[in-house]
Amino acid sequence: MINIVLFGKPGAGKGTQAEFLKKKYNLTHLSTGDIFRFNIKNETELGKLAKTYMDKGDLVPDEVTIQMLQSEVDKNPQSEGFLFDGFPRTLSQAEALDNFLESKKEKITATVALEANDEILVQRLLERGKTSGRPDDQDEEKIRNRYQEYNEKTAPLMDYYKAQNKFHAVDGIGTIEEITDRLSTVIDSL
Repeated sequence: MINIVLFGKPGAGKGTQAEFLKKKYNLTHLSTGDIFRFNIKNETELGKLAKTYMDKGDLVPDEVTIQMLQSEVDKNPQSEGFLFDGFPRTLSQAEALDNFLESKKEKITATVALEANDEILVQRLLERGKTSGRPDDQDEEKIRNRYQEYNEKTAPLMDYYKAQNKFHAVDGIGTIEEITDRLSTVIDSL
């Protein structure tokens, strides 16, 4: 089983690349953003709670996110591996994920970070916001707040995974095909 964590700031192309990775490596794609949006659209209790944080541009608290992801993994017992997109975002989430996978006699195979300049990403998100309907993609202040949250809470995960020799950085600027090729090179070398 291969379990990949896909990192990157909002707008770095995680969703686009996840589609390719899940097909090529037969992985179950678990996107916290997609799961939150599904719950918000269906007005579940989790969705209402998540929306209060997302509307401010804040991250959803660890406890809520961890329980949600564990539930999604448990719903896919026949999976050949998982692609975690948007999770973990904090050290406590990473440790909780490691402990959860260990309880299933599994582990994270690798983490891959799509890296890109903030100014390029802000413009990508503002452009995406014109068609996505997502309020968090239409407000530059909220976008920059999401980046600050990422830098403070998610970036330290790079050191966590580097210490385990599981961290790989990939240039997230270029054509979709170029970025896909870079990701494939990393994953094929695992």
